[in-house]
Amino acid sequence: MSDIVYEKIGFSTPFLRGFKSLKIPIVDADGNSSWPELFPLDAIDNLRSTVGVRYFASQMMLKPMPPERIRLDPGAMHFYDDDFNANNAKIGDALITGVAIYWDPSMGKQNADGSVCVIIYRDDKSHRVFIHDVMYITVPDNDEHPMAHQCDRVLKFMSHYSVRKICIETNGIGNTLPEILRDCASQHGFDIVVQRVVNNKNKSDRIIDTIEPLLSTGRLYCASRVRSTPLLAEMMGWSPSGYTTHDDGIDAVAGAICALPNPVHPMGRPAQIYSANTKFKIP
Repeated sequence: MSDIVYEKIGFSTPFLRGFKSLKIPIVDADGNSSWPELFPLDAIDNLRSTVGVRYFASQMMLKPMPPERIRLDPGAMHFYDDDFNANNAKIGDALITGVAIYWDPSMGKQNADGSVCVIIYRDDKSHRVFIHDVMYITVPDNDEHPMAHQCDRVLKFMSHYSVRKICIETNGIGNTLPEILRDCASQHGFDIVVQRVVNNKNKSDRIIDTIEPLLSTGRLYCASRVRSTPLLAEMMGWSPSGYTTHDDGIDAVAGAICALPNPVHPMGRPAQIYSANTKFKIP
């Protein structure tokens, strides 16, 4: 800001002229904590593994990374072949605590925005997320009831994974889908819960804030079946600048991660027996 501008608002000299900024990153050049009594190294390591490389660098090390430099490397994901075991609520050795199905809809026409339904599982003890399946839905361009036929596909997806709650992004075309989906479910005798989701946050920011921390800390897992979908290609071609060709699958994954999950408990867990303490006296 020029001196002239300062003069117009009543300052004789630019505000804070001559002052120096003090920047002390949480870890010094030798790798030691700048405040060991408040932030021991093990706490710093835990913080880094939780918030991700980008947030840690900008907020803790005072070295912000420009958003346009951020990329989503699918090679940073851990791929697995295990199915979800409902008896012990595990995927491999991971104890699953929550599940979410998220649908980011479109008309489903060829060469248009994708209509994508995603299921993720969560391991909240280790803060891991498992992208278990991604369904890209398309319908013929001459389909007279494209949304109803998409709802049928989504219901089969939910039934296959025995999940009865779904989150639907209701921005735009999705506004009428909850009623259509409930009607289709009623016709099939399938009781479901539909949660409306309205996204007001910028899409790129939403993707960065949900997926990037998991990727950079090695906590994002992906079922091998997802390799056959366009998701990995979307990740490789994605840029926060907004020039991405397709990002519908990535956006659906981000929505699923943000969604409130359904709690998951082992179905094969033996019943717990409680006995009341009757050894008491009434005065």
